[in-house]
Order: sequence, then C-alpha cells, then structure tokens
Amino acid sequence: MELRKYQSWISEFYKKRNWYQYDPFIRSNFLSEEVGEVCRAIRAIEIGRDRPDEQQSAYQESLENLTEELGDVLDNLLIIADKYNISFDEIMTTHKKKLEQRFNHK
Repeated sequence: MELRKYQSWISEFYKKRNWYQYDPFIRSNFLSEEVGEVCRAIRAIEIGRDRPDEQQSAYQESLENLTEELGDVLDNLLIIADKYNISFDEIMTTHKKKLEQRFNHK
C-alpha cells in the first residue's frame, strides 16, 4: 500500500474509533509507549526475555510481533504528522535533504 493512502486511511480509522481527538502532546506519549514495545520485541528476538512466567516464542511469531509493534509506531507517527498537516513525502524529502547537506553527500 502506498504510504500517502495509508496515512489517509489510518487517520480516518482513528477518527472513527475516537482515537484521533488526542492532541499531539498526548499522542507523543502513546508513541513512546509503542517504541518501548518495539524495543521489547527486539529484545525477545535478539537475547530473549528470560522470564519464568513467559514462554519463549518461535522466531516467526516474534517477527510477527515486531512487525505489529512497528506498525503501531508508524501509525502514531502518521497521526502526529496528520495533525500538523505534514505528509510523509514531505518528511522524507526534507530529511533526505538535511542528511545530504549535513554530510555533504548526494
């Protein structure tokens, strides 16, 4: 799916679920929570959780969990960008230009 279409879809989805109304300050806290879940998923893949109250997941199951958590991070980034009327195309173009200028590389 094209990122621009997905950004529009996820914004509408969040509006229908009454999740969109949270301001970017609150949304950034949701983003932080989801980033923590990505870190936890990576830890489970790379070094394991080593908890007696949890079963070790199969590698494929762990990858599926990581994919889901990365999606949650992406969704929160897209919603924050949407609230400021910033497209991901604009973010990527601006960031690429910044990196090329910073590191004198094209």
